[in-house]
Amino acid sequence: MSKESANQFDQLGALYEDLATWPFREHIETPSVKHALGSLAGLDVVDYGCGSGFYARTMKVEGARRVVGYDLADGMLDYARRVAERDGVPIEFRSRLGPECEGAFDVVLAVYVLPYATTRAELDQMCAEMMAPLRPGGRLVALPIHARFEPDPGYYAACGFTLTPDDPQHPYEEGGRLRLDLRYRQYDASVYAWYWSEDAISAALGKAGATAIRWANPALDERYGAAEVPQALQAYVEKPHASILQCRKS
Repeated sequence: MSKESANQFDQLGALYEDLATWPFREHIETPSVKHALGSLAGLDVVDYGCGSGFYARTMKVEGARRVVGYDLADGMLDYARRVAERDGVPIEFRSRLGPECEGAFDVVLAVYVLPYATTRAELDQMCAEMMAPLRPGGRLVALPIHARFEPDPGYYAACGFTLTPDDPQHPYEEGGRLRLDLRYRQYDASVYAWYWSEDAISAALGKAGATAIRWANPALDERYGAAEVPQALQAYVEKPHASILQCRKS
């Protein structure tokens, strides 16, 4: 991700922290990410594109030995540091992953980072940067834009956001730009993302040494309860806007 692309997030720390409590994330995304991560007890992890630090703090609380939160957006890092210090959760926050981080970690988590590669060259670079901190056999868990997200901008509105392709006639064009509007509770903000297919992302990861690449849809938390699932969440489960991607470093 370029610094210019990252700068659009500088003022969004509070919003991205609040996002963790939005129903589609609380009941679908976050449980799916935790399931993909599995036990983190005693592991060293990187939250690549940590944003407000929600997942970094979650991983530390759930037993990770060392957690590094990495982000290029200075505003996000400042916010993440303040919240972690307030909550007494020891996390290293960095704007750079230097050579000392290469091959030093067991898990890299990258939530909504791949969509901010604006070109294939940036996608290749981003995948290489995500894989570099992993030890051989280490795992990457990432959330890219779903290869077949619903291009109708109104489809996800009840979840608190809309996803609008620049070219509605070709929503699945490689490198096509999308506008993400976040409108829920008191928030009203927009950022841009870029679409990459499973083939494009898998190819970029393969160049970076990834093996055993797997794709899955996020699923509704089985602990949601017996009550009827709200239509907005059911619609999201049927056509999620993000995929769960897992792979290992060879």
